[in-house]
Amino acid sequence: MASNRTWQATGYELPKKQKTQGSNKDNSKSEVKLLVVDDEPRLCHSLKELLELQGYQCEIAIGGVAAIQALQHTQYDLILLDLNMPEVDGHKVMQFIKNRHLQSDVIIISGETSFEEASWALQQGAHDFLRKPYGNGELLHSVKRVLQKRQLKAENNRMQKWLADSERRYRFLVNNSPDIIYMLDEKGCFSFINNRISYLLGYSNDDLLGKHYAEVVHPHDLDKAHLTFDEHRIEPNTTSNIEFRIIKKGANRLSDNLLESQLVTVELNAIGVYENQDEAHNKQFIGTYGVIRDISERKKAEAIINHQLYHDVLTSLPNRILFRDRLDNAISQAKRNSKMLAVMYLDLDGFKIVNDSLGHMIGDELLQAVAQRLRLSLREGDTLARVGGDEFNLLLPEINRREDAAVIAHKIINNLKQSFEIDGNEVFIGLSIGIALYPNDGEEIDMLIKNADMAMYHIKGRGKNGYEFFSNNMLGRISRHNSLENGLHKALEENQFILMFQPQQAVDTGKIIGVESLIRWQHPEEGLISPIDFISLAEETGQITDIGEWVLRTACAEYSRWRNQGISGIKIAVNLSAAQLYRADFVPTVLDILAENQMPGRLLELEITENSLVQDIEHVVEKLRQLAEHGIRVAVDDFGTGYSSLCYLQSLPLNTLKIDGSFINTIKSSDDKHSIISAIVTMAKDMELSVIAEGVETETQLEYLRSIGCPQAQGYLLSYPLSADNTLKLLSKAQMH
Repeated sequence: MASNRTWQATGYELPKKQKTQGSNKDNSKSEVKLLVVDDEPRLCHSLKELLELQGYQCEIAIGGVAAIQALQHTQYDLILLDLNMPEVDGHKVMQFIKNRHLQSDVIIISGETSFEEASWALQQGAHDFLRKPYGNGELLHSVKRVLQKRQLKAENNRMQKWLADSERRYRFLVNNSPDIIYMLDEKGCFSFINNRISYLLGYSNDDLLGKHYAEVVHPHDLDKAHLTFDEHRIEPNTTSNIEFRIIKKGANRLSDNLLESQLVTVELNAIGVYENQDEAHNKQFIGTYGVIRDISERKKAEAIINHQLYHDVLTSLPNRILFRDRLDNAISQAKRNSKMLAVMYLDLDGFKIVNDSLGHMIGDELLQAVAQRLRLSLREGDTLARVGGDEFNLLLPEINRREDAAVIAHKIINNLKQSFEIDGNEVFIGLSIGIALYPNDGEEIDMLIKNADMAMYHIKGRGKNGYEFFSNNMLGRISRHNSLENGLHKALEENQFILMFQPQQAVDTGKIIGVESLIRWQHPEEGLISPIDFISLAEETGQITDIGEWVLRTACAEYSRWRNQGISGIKIAVNLSAAQLYRADFVPTVLDILAENQMPGRLLELEITENSLVQDIEHVVEKLRQLAEHGIRVAVDDFGTGYSSLCYLQSLPLNTLKIDGSFINTIKSSDDKHSIISAIVTMAKDMELSVIAEGVETETQLEYLRSIGCPQAQGYLLSYPLSADNTLKLLSKAQMH
């Protein structure tokens, strides 16, 4: 009864329900007309079929030009629009709709779309945004929701027309009927409230009628609520769009730990209501009209867009923008407190190999796993950001000394040494870290990041999987690094590479049983460059596969030349990169090169590092077995320095183990015991594998290898790498004896 009394007090009666033109229109699905716009015909036809199965009328437009032509002749209720299209894209279609004032709702369905584009589309009037790929249920739900809102909007428009001659207060109420509509009495208690309150908050009308509005407002938001609910003004500048939180039925409003699910974020508009409205000096305030709109979904969407604007989508880590903002704040704080801070540039070692061999899905999962493991190594106030494909930045604010950064870097590297289990694949990954310190290495954001990046590239050039602090003497080395990187692009084209060969000899007889092919770069300005200075560059730039194929072709061509000079039975070893091994055409390429040079497979030995074996062992085994069927030999290079296990070795069609020179270098006396070397030789014999010791430089080392029965060796003591012509002379001389 309170609500009826209030209406009568205003001098107006509730109008009786009248029929308006179009009020009996059948709004069933069959009368709803949809337009699907995309540059992919198959997708258009698929969506058309799906929507027509749901009872909608549906037409398609292949591309933006066709869409605009269709819109010039036909009125559509709803348009499903792709943004990324050639010639005329979705942005131009939306602009056409806006300029022509077409009464069509739009749902954006797009794929590789930035958050800025999505935000723009929503601002231009799009009602929803779906990212490809999407589920049919998600699409149909969005279509249904938008059409329901369209129908509701149409009904509201008809209601506004019906009430065109009504007074301003009553029109204010009905224009917002999908929202909570209420009236307060002069004391701030509810005298009228619509049924929307039940759907939104769970209250019935009787629960709130006569109750003060403060009983449903979050205690922390009461100050803002008072400004709105107690509105007395009736002028155009009355209170509008005030945001606060209201509490659902059943929640304890006095609790300090209200859950998000117990709250609804709303936007409120209010206007004062007076009896005797037309009498300037005898108006009596009787309450407030207001409209409460649920904006929870909008706030969630804004929060998601804001999060995605400042965070990496794949790993949920801060992105470059947020990292720079936090670094700027940290620099200001460090300057005030006279503290140091550290900026680290982290780059994964070998990530490209994982991506190329196991696919981008596995690569993405690996990045997520790496990000999670990196987070576990950090302090609460540190900021880890993903700034590139496999690159991360790390901010360590307010450290006391240089060693604090070293401790964190060491901890991170150790935590990544353990393998990752990704979709049934055991994956190993390394990490190169460059560190720059504020204020010693720079006092500005760009300088600190640049110097950390420079230090990271320095550690990559020294073997990777470690950390390095920035120093000024790196500037010259980085300049040389960039110069070599630029020159590397022309090296193959201009035939700047040369191939040298280091003999491999039997330890007991000194007989040459093979040669290892070793690439050198004859740089036009710097002269002869060792592979240690450019192979990592080739891997980073993706040229390693072309260079590796050149080495294989050149080595086999030299065999053909030597054979024509009467040299036979000499094995040629060629080093393989992991990238070569994972190429789909690797096996046929090797076999074609052998056929071109009429070289028996038994005289070619392919040397593969341990790390390249363990990334995708099943795939590698299959390829090596195909090569073994043609007699091609396989050697594990730098054995003992990687991640190999006996299990791996037994599953591979191997012929040779090459003991890394770092182990041989430890031999100082023939009486010393070197258990690792002895164990490798013994294991190889048990597995019927040949063994070659690399890096033999002294007679003591050779004598020790002879004493433990190591069959083969190579190194500077026996011979330095030789040019192809000098190798031919050495082999000819050896065969004469």
